[in-house]
Amino acid sequence: MTIELEAIERAEIEALHAAATGEIRSELGLACEAIGTALVSIAAKVPASGIVVNRTIGLGVEDVARPETVDAIIERYRAAGVQRYFIHVHPESRPPALRQWLLDRALEKARGWMKFTRGREAPPRVDSPVTVCRAGPEHMPAFGRIAAAAFDLGDASANWLACLDRAEGWRAYVSVADGEVVGTGGLFVRDGTGWLDFGSTAPQHRGKGSQSALLRHRIIDALDLGCRLVVTATGEAVEGDPQHSYSNIQRMGFREAYIRENYAPPRRA
Repeated sequence: MTIELEAIERAEIEALHAAATGEIRSELGLACEAIGTALVSIAAKVPASGIVVNRTIGLGVEDVARPETVDAIIERYRAAGVQRYFIHVHPESRPPALRQWLLDRALEKARGWMKFTRGREAPPRVDSPVTVCRAGPEHMPAFGRIAAAAFDLGDASANWLACLDRAEGWRAYVSVADGEVVGTGGLFVRDGTGWLDFGSTAPQHRGKGSQSALLRHRIIDALDLGCRLVVTATGEAVEGDPQHSYSNIQRMGFREAYIRENYAPPRRA
C-alpha cells in the first residue's frame, strides 16, 4: 500500500511538468527525468525555498538504490544550479545504508513529510463563508499567484501553476469570497486514487475555513470519480509549529500513514 502512495505522487509531478509550455520550461529551468528508478524534478530558476518542485521521489523504492545513482542525482541538481532540494527516503527504501550514503555526501536530514490517507467515508461538513468551485480559465491566473506565493516558489512560477487545470489527470479548485479568489487546491486522480495538493489561502483571508472547505469539496469530487483512496501530505509535526494544515487534514477524516524522510543540502547562511 505505501508504495502505491508514492506512485500517485510521482505521477502527479510528471503531469505537472508535462503541462508546462516551452516558454515556462525555459523561464523556470524545468526538467523531469528518471535517474535509475527515481524521478528527479528540477525547477532550477525558482528560489531556494522551492523544494516542492525541486525534489526526488522513488529512490530505493522500486529497486535497490546504488551509490552511483545517489551521486548522479546530486550531480544533476548541482549542474542545474539548484541550491536546495529534497531527496525523499520512503520507510521501505532499500538498502538501509541509503540514509548514511546521503549523509556521507554532505546532505542533512530535514523535516520529514507525513503522508495521510482516507477511504470512501463522507467528509464532515464545514462552516465557512467562502464558496468553493472547480476553477475555470478565468480563475487560473489568481490560482497561480496565490499558490506560488504560499509555496515560496517565486512570482515567475505563477504561470506554471496556472497551467494545473490543463495538466492530464489534474483538476484545479478555488475558494471565492465577495467575488475574489482567496484560496486554491488541486486534485489529481489516477487508477482509483486521488492526490490532494496545492492547498493555499491568500494571507489576508486566512482563518475563514477556506482550506477545510477546499479539502471537503475535493474529497467529495474524488469519491464521485470513484476513488477508493484519497492521499495528501504535509510537514511532520514538530515542536513550535502550530500545525494548521496538519489539523485541517485530520479534521477531514485523514489518518496518518507514514513519515517520509527528506535529505537536503544544508541551508546557506
